[in-house]
Amino acid sequence: MRFLRRKDVEKRTGLSRSSIYDHMSKGNFPQNFKVGHRAVAWLEEDIDKWMQSRIPNG
Repeated sequence: MRFLRRKDVEKRTGLSRSSIYDHMSKGNFPQNFKVGHRAVAWLEEDIDKWMQSRIPNG
């Protein structure tokens, strides 16, 4: 299990910060969680599953 910070999620998915949070607010993207006082992260496996779901017939 690995945590991905926002910049890593942006690079991995090709989405901008605002697109990530827009998709999250609509329930179309994995939710982040706090890993520190001012830090959030996503689980790498959640991001991988989301990316796989975006591939037609994937």
